[in-house]
Amino acid sequence: MPLTVWIISPLYLHPFDFLRASITGYKKPIQRVFEGKKFYIGHGDGLGPGDHGYKFIKSVFANKICQWLFKWIHPDVGIKIASFWSFRSRYSDIDSHKQFEDPNEEMLVQYANDVLAKEHFDYFVFGHRHLAIDHNLNDKSKYINLGDWLQYNSYAVFDGDELQLKFFNGE
Repeated sequence: MPLTVWIISPLYLHPFDFLRASITGYKKPIQRVFEGKKFYIGHGDGLGPGDHGYKFIKSVFANKICQWLFKWIHPDVGIKIASFWSFRSRYSDIDSHKQFEDPNEEMLVQYANDVLAKEHFDYFVFGHRHLAIDHNLNDKSKYINLGDWLQYNSYAVFDGDELQLKFFNGE
């Protein structure tokens, strides 16, 4: 039976208590074993070197005082602020979200290699970068970035033996 994994940032879950009843959010990557294969699964945000601007703004959004203050802003203003940051996050660095050329420059590949130096995992599964990436880290470990559903229609399927990046074509 194929395994389905949804990677959702806990920042998206926090304000909506009704989601907490049906979805478990994790702030850090999790480790799981399925059919004897070791998985390292996470959203991918804030991992690896670089991305300092994102790491800073994430710390602001995760700050309890900032969250408390945000509650007191009128929803019309709050939605505009949230939309601004969402738009800025997705489109300010559009070139880095559209290409995967050098694995040595990819922050999540570097992060996965650092983890592999300490412990073996068969699969590293992340999102965050909005790129559909299927990259062999070595002959026994693979890094998969799920991409996104809007541009790539990408997802991953684990058949009990192998994890494959797939693309929905509408059929």
